[in-house]
Amino acid sequence: MKIAYSPCPNDTFVFHAWAHGLIPGAPALEVTYADIDITNGLALNAEPGGLDVLKISYAALPWVHPEYALLPCGGALGRGCGPLVLTADGAEGPAALAGKRVAVPSERSTAYLLFRLWAARNVPGGVGEIVVMPFHEIMPAVRDGKIDAGLVIHEARFTYPNYGLTMLVDLGNWWESDTGLPIPLGAIIARRSLDLQAVAGWIRASVEYAWAHPDASREYVMAHAQELSPDVAQAHIDLYVNDFTAALGDDGYAAIDALLSRAADEGLVPKIDLAALRL
Repeated sequence: MKIAYSPCPNDTFVFHAWAHGLIPGAPALEVTYADIDITNGLALNAEPGGLDVLKISYAALPWVHPEYALLPCGGALGRGCGPLVLTADGAEGPAALAGKRVAVPSERSTAYLLFRLWAARNVPGGVGEIVVMPFHEIMPAVRDGKIDAGLVIHEARFTYPNYGLTMLVDLGNWWESDTGLPIPLGAIIARRSLDLQAVAGWIRASVEYAWAHPDASREYVMAHAQELSPDVAQAHIDLYVNDFTAALGDDGYAAIDALLSRAADEGLVPKIDLAALRL
């Protein structure tokens, strides 16, 4: 079975057991490691005989829904784990972004949707130019004055002070206070032609194995951790692998509904039948 997920610690932790043949009855995996903006593109341009299972952003789901189904486990939702908007000049208040250039890692990411939804309500006159650049280039670009502000995710929550940057807003805190719901970040999707219940079962078993044997995946995680320290890699796992990874549940589906409905109302994504997302 062909699968694509990121080299981030949460994904390698979750899929370690299945990727290493430790889940009884699960087929062998052919793994493609790619950042989520790349996997979004792979899903959007799906071809026969291509990838069977992918980790994508929830923001990309409206474009891939006809070909792929959302699985109820394996993804990343949570609390206290949202994207941050960073600046180098210690600016305070949303008005500081009015007319400014803001770097984002992707225009089809939950982080981008949250930023646009927040900015529509809070930045007078709106931001200026949105500049898409590779995630690893954003913090250096803000530090060096090449960009006014940067939208960052994942391990940048822990490392941005190393660049001398300050946080203007935690979009996760804004979302949670506004909705009372977790933040839907990364989704696991699978081709509709597959036995979706079986695939979900194998993923859930891989999650449960990871929790039961937390040291088993350590070498695999660190081999793909992109020079993160073991402490930062573990903090990443602790933040993004949680009860929603094992099962979306009612709160998880409600969060997805809220994000995509609001984004559709703002014209940021196509409208989809959210009720059809449940298996």
